[in-house]
Amino acid sequence: MAIVLLTVVVPFGFLFSCGGEKKEMVDIDFDPETSYTLKETDVETYVSDSGRTRYKIITDTWLIFGKAKEPYWFFPDGVYLERFDTAFNTEASIKADTARYFERRKIWKLDGNVDISNFKGERFQTPQLFWDQNVEKIYSDSFIRVSKGDKINTGIGFSSNQDMSIYKIYNPGAVIPFDAQRRTLSGDSIPPDSIVAENKTEENDTIQ
Repeated sequence: MAIVLLTVVVPFGFLFSCGGEKKEMVDIDFDPETSYTLKETDVETYVSDSGRTRYKIITDTWLIFGKAKEPYWFFPDGVYLERFDTAFNTEASIKADTARYFERRKIWKLDGNVDISNFKGERFQTPQLFWDQNVEKIYSDSFIRVSKGDKINTGIGFSSNQDMSIYKIYNPGAVIPFDAQRRTLSGDSIPPDSIVAENKTEENDTIQ
């Protein structure tokens, strides 16, 4: 991996091993808030934490804004992420249309057609998701649909641990208008602007 990328990642205890990606460097005369310092394409990256491979990232485009006031990574063409356990089994996988990772706060922000699967066979669909690595928590204030087989739970907002095995759904009973629901059940994602809630109870237990 290029030294430029390692200097970005090493402060967080990660070691990246990448293969096949294309790199594009830019001139230093640029606006740090709108110009990236490094661009990589066709990326397939394994991320190690404490000497163990814990993540896999696949993306078409990875932009690093390393000189911005709040440095961040940007994945404009979508991202696919897998999290592994100590035996290298996949604990959870996640896809999103776009994603940002804020380096100093160690927070991921995933937007548009966020689709997650955990090792229990549960599927989570939401238009927006946050992952705070400092507290090892995943959460959202948006509509959430959790399905497993024929069982479906919905709500507005949820929180979870990092492997999505323990979670709570808030404001349960949210429903989608018929047209949007038909698209969702056929495999499409949930439109973020077509959400209504039937009730506002505090929270719902995890699907078992």
